[in-house]
Amino acid sequence: MHFQQLAYFVAVAETRHFTRAAETVHVSQPSLSQQIKALEGELGAELFSRARGNITLTDAGEALLPLARRILADADTARHEVQELVQLRRGRIRLGATPSVCTGLLPDVLRAFHDLHPGVRLLIEEGGSHDLVRQLARGALDLALLVLPLPAASPVLTTVELLQEDLVVLSSTARPAPGAEGTVRIADLQDEPMVMFRHGYDLRELTVAACRAEGFEPQFTVEGGEMDAVLGFVRAGLGIAVMPRMVAARAGQDLRVTPLAPPGLRRTIALAHRSDVAPPRAARELQRLLLAHRPDVPVTGGEGEPADG
Repeated sequence: MHFQQLAYFVAVAETRHFTRAAETVHVSQPSLSQQIKALEGELGAELFSRARGNITLTDAGEALLPLARRILADADTARHEVQELVQLRRGRIRLGATPSVCTGLLPDVLRAFHDLHPGVRLLIEEGGSHDLVRQLARGALDLALLVLPLPAASPVLTTVELLQEDLVVLSSTARPAPGAEGTVRIADLQDEPMVMFRHGYDLRELTVAACRAEGFEPQFTVEGGEMDAVLGFVRAGLGIAVMPRMVAARAGQDLRVTPLAPPGLRRTIALAHRSDVAPPRAARELQRLLLAHRPDVPVTGGEGEPADG
Protein backbone atom coordinates (compact mmCIF):
# COMPACT_ATOMS: atom_id res chain seq x y z
CA MET A 1 0.00 0.00 0.00
CA HIS A 2 1.42 3.37 -1.08
CA PHE A 3 0.47 6.96 -0.25
CA GLN A 4 -0.09 7.55 -3.97
CA GLN A 5 -2.65 4.76 -4.15
CA LEU A 6 -4.50 6.15 -1.14
CA ALA A 7 -4.54 9.61 -2.71
CA TYR A 8 -6.02 8.17 -5.92
CA PHE A 9 -8.60 6.21 -3.93
CA VAL A 10 -9.71 9.34 -2.01
CA ALA A 11 -9.94 11.34 -5.26
CA VAL A 12 -12.25 8.73 -6.82
CA ALA A 13 -14.32 8.47 -3.63
CA GLU A 14 -14.83 12.24 -3.58
CA THR A 15 -15.57 12.73 -7.31
CA ARG A 16 -17.30 9.39 -7.90
CA HIS A 17 -15.75 9.50 -11.36
CA PHE A 18 -12.46 7.96 -12.53
CA THR A 19 -11.73 10.49 -15.27
CA ARG A 20 -12.39 13.55 -13.09
CA ALA A 21 -10.39 11.97 -10.26
CA ALA A 22 -7.45 11.47 -12.63
CA GLU A 23 -7.60 15.12 -13.60
CA THR A 24 -7.64 16.12 -9.92
CA VAL A 25 -4.45 14.21 -9.12
CA HIS A 26 -2.82 15.02 -12.50
CA VAL A 27 -2.39 11.49 -13.86
CA SER A 28 -3.90 9.65 -16.79
CA GLN A 29 -7.13 7.78 -16.22
CA PRO A 30 -5.61 4.36 -17.12
CA SER A 31 -2.77 4.90 -14.61
CA LEU A 32 -5.23 5.83 -11.88
CA SER A 33 -7.43 2.81 -12.61
CA GLN A 34 -4.38 0.55 -12.57
CA GLN A 35 -3.31 1.82 -9.15
CA ILE A 36 -6.81 1.43 -7.72
CA LYS A 37 -6.84 -2.18 -8.98
CA ALA A 38 -3.45 -2.75 -7.36
CA LEU A 39 -4.73 -1.33 -4.06
CA GLU A 40 -7.78 -3.58 -4.18
CA GLY A 41 -5.52 -6.55 -4.85
CA GLU A 42 -3.33 -5.58 -1.89
CA LEU A 43 -6.34 -5.32 0.43
CA GLY A 44 -8.16 -8.34 -0.99
CA ALA A 45 -11.43 -6.45 -1.45
CA GLU A 46 -13.12 -4.26 -4.04
CA LEU A 47 -13.38 -0.64 -2.97
CA PHE A 48 -15.84 0.61 -5.59
CA SER A 49 -19.01 -0.73 -7.12
CA ARG A 50 -19.03 0.11 -10.83
CA ALA A 51 -22.53 -1.09 -11.68
CA ARG A 52 -24.07 0.62 -14.74
CA GLY A 53 -21.45 3.35 -14.79
CA ASN A 54 -22.27 4.56 -11.29
CA ILE A 55 -19.29 4.69 -8.95
CA THR A 56 -20.19 3.97 -5.35
CA LEU A 57 -18.15 2.83 -2.37
CA THR A 58 -18.39 -0.75 -1.22
CA ASP A 59 -18.46 -1.56 2.48
CA ALA A 60 -14.68 -2.00 2.31
CA GLY A 61 -14.35 1.36 0.60
CA GLU A 62 -16.50 3.05 3.24
CA ALA A 63 -14.30 1.59 5.96
CA LEU A 64 -11.07 2.64 4.24
CA LEU A 65 -12.06 6.22 3.34
CA PRO A 66 -11.71 7.90 6.78
CA LEU A 67 -8.51 5.97 7.47
CA ALA A 68 -7.01 6.96 4.11
CA ARG A 69 -7.87 10.61 4.71
CA ARG A 70 -6.23 10.45 8.14
CA ILE A 71 -3.10 8.76 6.78
CA LEU A 72 -2.73 11.34 4.02
CA ALA A 73 -3.29 14.19 6.48
CA ASP A 74 -0.69 12.75 8.85
CA ALA A 75 1.77 12.41 5.97
CA ASP A 76 1.24 16.05 5.03
CA THR A 77 1.69 17.07 8.67
CA ALA A 78 4.90 15.03 8.93
CA ARG A 79 6.25 16.60 5.74
CA HIS A 80 5.43 20.08 7.01
CA GLU A 81 6.92 19.44 10.46
CA VAL A 82 10.17 18.16 8.98
CA GLN A 83 10.43 21.18 6.70
CA GLU A 84 9.83 23.46 9.68
CA LEU A 85 12.56 21.74 11.66
CA VAL A 86 15.05 21.87 8.81
CA GLN A 87 14.45 25.58 8.39
CA LEU A 88 14.58 26.21 12.17
CA ARG A 89 11.12 27.70 12.30
CA ARG A 90 10.11 25.12 14.87
CA GLY A 91 11.82 22.47 16.91
CA ARG A 92 13.00 21.52 20.36
CA ILE A 93 16.33 21.49 22.14
CA ARG A 94 16.88 19.45 25.29
CA LEU A 95 19.82 21.15 26.97
CA GLY A 96 21.36 20.03 30.24
CA ALA A 97 23.53 22.32 32.34
CA THR A 98 24.91 22.59 35.83
CA PRO A 99 23.01 25.12 37.98
CA SER A 100 25.87 27.63 38.07
CA VAL A 101 26.13 27.57 34.27
CA CYS A 102 22.37 28.14 34.04
CA THR A 103 22.77 31.19 36.25
CA GLY A 104 25.96 32.62 34.80
CA LEU A 105 26.37 31.66 31.14
CA LEU A 106 23.09 30.60 29.62
CA PRO A 107 20.74 33.60 29.99
CA ASP A 108 22.55 35.80 27.47
CA VAL A 109 23.26 32.98 25.00
CA LEU A 110 19.71 31.64 25.13
CA ARG A 111 18.32 35.13 24.62
CA ALA A 112 20.46 35.51 21.50
CA PHE A 113 19.35 32.09 20.22
CA HIS A 114 15.69 32.85 20.90
CA ASP A 115 15.97 36.15 19.01
CA LEU A 116 17.26 34.22 15.99
CA HIS A 117 14.90 31.24 16.25
CA PRO A 118 11.81 32.21 18.28
CA GLY A 119 9.89 29.09 17.23
CA VAL A 120 12.35 26.64 18.78
CA ARG A 121 11.43 25.44 22.28
CA LEU A 122 14.24 25.32 24.80
CA LEU A 123 13.92 22.61 27.45
CA ILE A 124 16.51 23.08 30.20
CA GLU A 125 17.49 20.31 32.61
CA GLU A 126 19.59 21.40 35.59
CA GLY A 127 21.78 18.85 37.30
CA GLY A 128 25.26 17.86 38.33
CA SER A 129 27.72 16.57 35.76
CA HIS A 130 27.20 12.97 36.95
CA ASP A 131 23.47 13.11 36.24
CA LEU A 132 23.87 14.99 32.95
CA VAL A 133 26.37 12.44 31.63
CA ARG A 134 23.89 9.65 32.33
CA GLN A 135 21.05 11.53 30.64
CA LEU A 136 23.18 12.25 27.58
CA ALA A 137 24.24 8.61 27.32
CA ARG A 138 20.64 7.36 27.33
CA GLY A 139 19.46 9.96 24.82
CA ALA A 140 17.39 12.11 27.17
CA LEU A 141 19.39 15.25 26.25
CA ASP A 142 20.65 16.68 22.97
CA LEU A 143 23.46 18.78 24.47
CA ALA A 144 24.89 19.39 27.92
CA LEU A 145 27.23 21.89 29.53
CA LEU A 146 29.42 19.93 31.92
CA VAL A 147 32.32 20.49 34.25
CA LEU A 148 35.53 18.72 33.20
CA PRO A 149 37.00 16.29 33.88
CA LEU A 150 34.01 14.03 33.44
CA PRO A 151 33.06 12.02 36.53
CA ALA A 152 33.81 8.82 34.60
CA ALA A 153 35.24 8.03 31.18
CA SER A 154 32.40 7.92 28.66
CA PRO A 155 33.29 6.72 25.15
CA VAL A 156 29.82 7.66 23.85
CA LEU A 157 30.32 11.39 24.49
CA THR A 158 32.17 14.06 22.54
CA THR A 159 33.22 17.12 24.52
CA VAL A 160 34.49 20.51 23.35
CA GLU A 161 36.02 22.88 25.88
CA LEU A 162 33.96 26.06 26.08
CA LEU A 163 35.69 28.15 28.74
CA GLN A 164 37.89 28.11 31.80
CA GLU A 165 36.64 30.06 34.77
CA ASP A 166 38.17 30.95 38.10
CA LEU A 167 36.28 30.49 41.35
CA VAL A 168 35.96 33.31 43.88
CA VAL A 169 34.74 33.74 47.45
CA LEU A 170 31.40 35.47 47.86
CA SER A 171 30.53 37.16 51.17
CA SER A 172 28.09 39.72 52.54
CA THR A 173 29.30 43.32 52.54
CA ALA A 174 27.77 43.57 56.03
CA ARG A 175 30.43 41.19 57.36
CA PRO A 176 34.22 41.66 57.55
CA ALA A 177 36.04 40.69 54.39
CA PRO A 178 37.49 37.17 54.51
CA GLY A 179 41.23 36.58 54.13
CA ALA A 180 43.85 39.30 54.11
CA GLU A 181 45.18 41.87 51.63
CA GLY A 182 42.23 41.44 49.31
CA THR A 183 42.59 37.71 48.64
CA VAL A 184 41.59 34.48 50.35
CA ARG A 185 43.79 31.41 50.68
CA ILE A 186 42.15 28.00 50.77
CA ALA A 187 43.68 27.61 54.24
CA ASP A 188 41.78 30.74 55.38
CA LEU A 189 38.49 28.95 54.76
CA GLN A 190 39.16 26.77 57.82
CA ASP A 191 38.15 29.66 60.08
CA GLU A 192 35.20 30.83 57.98
CA PRO A 193 31.60 29.63 58.33
CA MET A 194 30.47 28.43 54.91
CA VAL A 195 27.20 28.06 53.07
CA MET A 196 27.32 24.90 51.01
CA PHE A 197 25.34 23.52 48.10
CA ARG A 198 23.48 20.25 48.22
CA HIS A 199 25.13 16.98 47.29
CA GLY A 200 25.42 16.57 43.52
CA TYR A 201 26.74 20.08 42.84
CA ASP A 202 30.15 20.06 41.17
CA LEU A 203 31.03 23.18 43.18
CA ARG A 204 30.47 21.34 46.44
CA GLU A 205 32.79 18.51 45.49
CA LEU A 206 35.47 20.88 44.20
CA THR A 207 35.38 23.07 47.32
CA VAL A 208 35.39 20.19 49.80
CA ALA A 209 38.26 18.50 47.92
CA ALA A 210 40.32 21.72 47.99
CA CYS A 211 39.79 22.11 51.75
CA ARG A 212 40.72 18.49 52.45
CA ALA A 213 43.87 18.94 50.38
CA GLU A 214 44.81 21.66 52.91
CA GLY A 215 44.19 19.26 55.78
CA PHE A 216 40.81 20.38 57.16
CA GLU A 217 37.08 19.84 56.83
CA PRO A 218 35.05 22.96 55.97
CA GLN A 219 32.57 24.28 58.54
CA PHE A 220 29.02 24.47 57.19
CA THR A 221 26.50 26.78 58.84
CA VAL A 222 23.91 25.95 56.18
CA GLU A 223 24.10 23.22 53.57
CA GLY A 224 21.82 21.59 51.05
CA GLY A 225 20.70 24.66 49.12
CA GLU A 226 20.25 25.31 45.42
CA MET A 227 22.04 28.21 43.71
CA ASP A 228 19.51 30.96 44.52
CA ALA A 229 19.17 29.75 48.10
CA VAL A 230 22.94 29.78 48.65
CA LEU A 231 23.18 33.35 47.31
CA GLY A 232 20.37 34.35 49.67
CA PHE A 233 22.04 32.73 52.68
CA VAL A 234 25.34 34.49 51.91
CA ARG A 235 23.51 37.78 51.48
CA ALA A 236 21.93 37.26 54.91
CA GLY A 237 25.39 36.91 56.46
CA LEU A 238 25.13 33.20 57.32
CA GLY A 239 28.52 32.45 55.81
CA ILE A 240 30.71 32.65 52.73
CA ALA A 241 30.48 30.54 49.56
CA VAL A 242 32.86 29.58 46.79
CA MET A 243 31.28 30.58 43.48
CA PRO A 244 32.14 30.80 39.79
CA ARG A 245 33.05 34.34 38.77
CA MET A 246 30.20 34.50 36.23
CA VAL A 247 27.65 33.81 38.96
CA ALA A 248 29.31 36.28 41.33
CA ALA A 249 29.17 38.96 38.64
CA ARG A 250 25.36 38.75 38.68
CA ALA A 251 24.98 38.45 42.44
CA GLY A 252 24.26 42.10 43.33
CA GLN A 253 25.93 45.08 44.99
CA ASP A 254 25.36 43.80 48.54
CA LEU A 255 27.74 40.89 48.01
CA ARG A 256 31.52 41.08 48.02
CA VAL A 257 33.70 39.17 45.55
CA THR A 258 37.16 38.21 46.82
CA PRO A 259 39.56 36.28 44.56
CA LEU A 260 41.35 33.19 45.80
CA ALA A 261 45.09 33.59 46.24
CA PRO A 262 47.27 31.81 43.66
CA PRO A 263 47.09 29.12 42.52
CA GLY A 264 43.39 29.50 43.31
CA LEU A 265 40.69 27.24 41.96
CA ARG A 266 39.56 27.04 38.37
CA ARG A 267 37.06 24.91 36.52
CA THR A 268 36.60 23.98 32.87
CA ILE A 269 33.18 24.05 31.23
CA ALA A 270 32.67 21.87 28.16
CA LEU A 271 29.87 21.31 25.67
CA ALA A 272 29.02 17.63 25.27
CA HIS A 273 26.87 15.49 23.01
CA ARG A 274 26.66 11.83 22.08
CA SER A 275 29.33 10.65 19.67
CA ASP A 276 27.15 8.09 17.92
CA VAL A 277 24.12 10.32 17.25
CA ALA A 278 24.21 13.69 15.52
CA PRO A 279 22.31 16.37 17.47
CA PRO A 280 19.14 17.72 15.81
CA ARG A 281 19.47 20.72 13.52
CA ALA A 282 18.25 23.20 16.14
CA ALA A 283 20.68 21.78 18.73
CA ARG A 284 23.55 22.07 16.24
CA GLU A 285 22.67 25.72 15.71
CA LEU A 286 22.72 26.37 19.47
CA GLN A 287 26.04 24.52 19.66
CA ARG A 288 27.44 26.78 16.95
CA LEU A 289 26.21 29.87 18.78
CA LEU A 290 27.72 28.76 22.10
CA LEU A 291 31.11 28.09 20.50
CA ALA A 292 31.03 31.35 18.54
CA HIS A 293 30.19 33.41 21.62
CA ARG A 294 32.54 31.93 24.18
CA PRO A 295 32.50 34.44 27.02
CA ASP A 296 35.69 36.23 27.99
CA VAL A 297 35.86 35.12 31.61
CA PRO A 298 38.77 36.70 33.53
CA VAL A 299 41.06 34.40 35.46
CA THR A 300 41.53 37.00 38.19
CA GLY A 301 39.39 39.95 39.18
CA GLY A 302 39.26 43.06 41.32
CA GLU A 303 40.23 42.56 44.92
CA GLY A 304 37.51 42.72 47.55
CA GLU A 305 35.05 44.66 45.40
CA PRO A 306 31.27 44.18 45.40
CA ALA A 307 29.94 42.06 42.57
CA ASP A 308 28.55 43.82 39.52
CA GLY A 309 24.78 43.98 39.40
